[in-house]
Amino acid sequence: MTDSVEPAGERRPRKRVNHYGTGRAALLDAAVRVVARGGLRKLTYRAVAEEAGVTHGLVVHHFGSRDALIEEAVTHAVRTSLTSSTLDIGTGDPDDFAGGLTDMVDSGPELQAFQYELLLEARRRPELLPHLRSLYEEYFEATRRELSRMLPAPVSRGTSRLVFAALEGLVLHQLVFGEREVTEEALAELRTLLRGLAEGPAGS
Repeated sequence: MTDSVEPAGERRPRKRVNHYGTGRAALLDAAVRVVARGGLRKLTYRAVAEEAGVTHGLVVHHFGSRDALIEEAVTHAVRTSLTSSTLDIGTGDPDDFAGGLTDMVDSGPELQAFQYELLLEARRRPELLPHLRSLYEEYFEATRRELSRMLPAPVSRGTSRLVFAALEGLVLHQLVFGEREVTEEALAELRTLLRGLAEGPAGS
């Protein structure tokens, strides 16, 4: 797919190269920022090049097609979020569950906005859905693993999806409304519920 032609006089000045040495990852970060600001329709080779401060040809060289750029940006976003959220830290302690969630939103709002933009776009472009689903399975599985470490009974798909949906909703609300303290309060309540499940009925 070719880039759309930009109207004369509306092209932004090219940014100076700040992170040229970081290569592919810097281009993916730039793609995330472009989509977070303007939606998927704004994602062109030229827009990514301007955002990253590199040449148009370098973006073409790295990705070859716009679809490849989108797929790699989605993979990059989900895996970066998994790392920064500490969703799957492996301690098995309810008090540690999703410990980095609020910091993740504050430090990388573009990353979260990008993922929500792509989820909505997948309703209009079904060809995006299989790739998004396979990557979101990483979120679901990370949630299930962490719950399995803290809960005595086997964790059902419904339970793990419910907990993940709560986390994703908190991320969205913090992204839109701010209110980090509300997210922290909700996470504290969620951890209390998980601790109660981990300990089992009183007197058992």
